[in-house]
Amino acid sequence: MRLLHTSDWHLGRSFHGVGMLDAQRAFVDQLVAAVQRDGVDVVLIAGDVYDRALPGVDVVHLLDDALVRLTAAGARVVLTSGNHDSAIRLGFASRLLERGGVHLRTRVEDLATPLLLPLGTDAAEKEAVLALYGIPWLEPRLVAEQLGAETVSHFEVTRAATGLIREDIARRAVSATVHSVVLAHTFASGGISSDSERDLSIGGVGAVPLDLFNGFSYTALGHLHGRQQLSGSVRYSGSPLAYSFSESAHQKGAWLVDIGAEGISAVTEVLWEAPRSLAVLRGTLEDLLADPGHAWAETAYCQVTLTDPQRPARAMERLRARFPDTLVLAFDPEGAAATPRTSYSSRLAGAPDDLALCCGFLEHVRGRSADQAEKNALAAALENVRLLEASR
Repeated sequence: MRLLHTSDWHLGRSFHGVGMLDAQRAFVDQLVAAVQRDGVDVVLIAGDVYDRALPGVDVVHLLDDALVRLTAAGARVVLTSGNHDSAIRLGFASRLLERGGVHLRTRVEDLATPLLLPLGTDAAEKEAVLALYGIPWLEPRLVAEQLGAETVSHFEVTRAATGLIREDIARRAVSATVHSVVLAHTFASGGISSDSERDLSIGGVGAVPLDLFNGFSYTALGHLHGRQQLSGSVRYSGSPLAYSFSESAHQKGAWLVDIGAEGISAVTEVLWEAPRSLAVLRGTLEDLLADPGHAWAETAYCQVTLTDPQRPARAMERLRARFPDTLVLAFDPEGAAATPRTSYSSRLAGAPDDLALCCGFLEHVRGRSADQAEKNALAAALENVRLLEASR
């Protein structure tokens, strides 16, 4: 049996104002091709299928198309809801969809109800089965009582959920060898986060320990966008596309999991081709515009931090002449940390005249002092105001 572990599709998400739907369609094309090429039996989607609780019509159509194509390629789909999804809406028609090979696990009531698939007989001549469980995103305040958790916390509700799964596995293990795969959308301790994930709680309190997943053959996690291995049997597949510049160094992909009657035999990576490169550039404006080493970034989405001592005029316009897809522009002037910081009100109090006051405001709002032409314009404006007041 071959499983493909994915998560965090975030269908409908934009990237700094740029729509991603075409890129997400291209990912679905790659996913279907991988299912056909690698003979995938089950596609796992560990939460955050959509980017928001109320996705647009075109976004819903994209998921519909993806599920139809995956099942037509011969794969079943097991899908759980994440913190970005509406579990109720995503879980609509779950019993009907199951007949077509799409198994939704969006309700707490179903988290210990596995999809069972035969794996043949093991070395002890005992029937072996694959039990696939899906833990939807668990909001502690909403599910703690239902799960019988001792306290309202991510740790306690996850412990209660995994406890129910272990009880189900134990019952089935009486008559068969059970190899268990658990999907969960959560922040497991040891995972490396990025800017595009929504915090599960303040200060990392929502992190759950890895030992909650001990004993499962494989745990397919979602929520963190970087593909990573936390232990021999616990992994994040990461998002299929980069959704923040903090993911610029990520190699996006998924995990291909081979499992048979004796258990997991191999876990290998499957890589996705990125539609656009991400460039994180830093330096003075003139250096960035002149350096031939940045030629590769001319076709990339760019995040630029300028280090000029004073903010250059028309910085974004000039950057986009070379890097048309500059999406984020920040300023971190060299030597700024050594410059004594005084409050704006203190600087106002020390202004010797109205012209200095206006020039100080200009410097405050844009990060560079007024040049001579700007000073002349401000002086002329102030003189016109003085003459107007004198004529009244």
